[in-house]
Amino acid sequence: MTTVTRDSAGPGPARPALPEPRGDLSAHLLAALRAGREAPPWGPQAARADALGEDLQLALYVLYALHHHGFEGLPDTLEWDPNLLGLRRALERRFLEALRGTTRGDEDVAGALADLLAEPAGFDPTSVSHYLSREGEAWQLREYTALRSPCHLREGDAYAWTLPRLYGAPRSGLVRSLYDSAGGPGGADGWARLYAELMVELGLDPAYGGYADVAPGELLAVVNAGSLFGLHRSLRGAATGRFAAIEITAPPASRRLSEALRRTGAGQSAVRFHEVRAATGADHEETVRADVIGALLAREPELERDVVLGIEAHTLLEDRLAAVLLERWRDNRTALLTR
Repeated sequence: MTTVTRDSAGPGPARPALPEPRGDLSAHLLAALRAGREAPPWGPQAARADALGEDLQLALYVLYALHHHGFEGLPDTLEWDPNLLGLRRALERRFLEALRGTTRGDEDVAGALADLLAEPAGFDPTSVSHYLSREGEAWQLREYTALRSPCHLREGDAYAWTLPRLYGAPRSGLVRSLYDSAGGPGGADGWARLYAELMVELGLDPAYGGYADVAPGELLAVVNAGSLFGLHRSLRGAATGRFAAIEITAPPASRRLSEALRRTGAGQSAVRFHEVRAATGADHEETVRADVIGALLAREPELERDVVLGIEAHTLLEDRLAAVLLERWRDNRTALLTR
C-alpha cells in the first residue's frame, strides 16, 4: 500500500509539478514542455497510443490542465499554443471516437436517465461505493479519496465552460447547481473546500492536482471527459448529459461513502463533504432533469443523441474505473500507481 502524507496547505492556486510519462506519447509531450521548446511532429506516437490507455489519457490530462491550473514552471501562454492545440485536437478525436464506439447510442434520453435512477435494492458487487460502505478498509477509503481529488478539487470547472453555450432555462438551471457547489454566499461550504477538509482529515495532501501522478488512466479518462465535453460548443449536449449523470448518481454514492467513513472511524469534518453532496441530491436531480436537459431539448431537440452520449460515456468510464479499483482492493493491492 502506498503511503500518503498530511499537508494543511489546502486547495488554491499553487501549481503541481509535471507528472512522469507513461509511454512514448506522454514522454514526447512532457520532454518538450520541460525543455521549453516545440516538440517535433508527434503523429506516430499519437497513432500508436490506445485511445483509452494510460499514455494517451495522461497526455490529454496534461494538455487540459493547461486550461485549469497549469504546471509549475510553465507559462500561462501555453494554454493556447497552436502546436499543443494541434496535438490536443488529434487526441480528442481519438478519445471521442472511442467513446462513441463503445456506448450504445440507441437509447433516448428518458431511457438513459431511467437507467441511472434504477438503484439496486441490495448490495451491488460492481459498485465502489457499495463495496466501501460494506467492507472497505480505512486505507482503501483514503486511496479512493486521493484518487477522486482531481475531480472534486476542480468541482464545477468543466460545467462552467458549458455556460456560454447554453441559453435561457438550461443556463439558469446549471447556474443554480454551480452556485450550490460553490457553497453559496461566501463559499464556506463549497464542495472543493469541503473535499480538501476531508482529505486533510484522512491525512492526505489537498494540493490541487497532487494525486494525478498516481491516478490510473481509468480515472484520468473520467476527468478528461468533462474537459472534452465542456470545452467544445459542438459537444454541449454531451456536457449536459454528463452533468445529469453525475448529479443523479453522486448523492446515493455519497450516502454510502458517509456510512463507510463513519464505520472506519473518520471524524465529522471527513464526513461533511459527502453529507452535503447527498443532501443536495433531490433538488439537483429535479433541476437537471427539467430545467437543464428538458429545457435544452425543447429548444434544441437535435442534441438528444449527444445528451445520451454524455450520460452513457460517464457510466462507461466510471464502470471501467470501478472494475480496476475493486479488482486491486479485493486482492489487497493498492489502486495507486507505483513506480
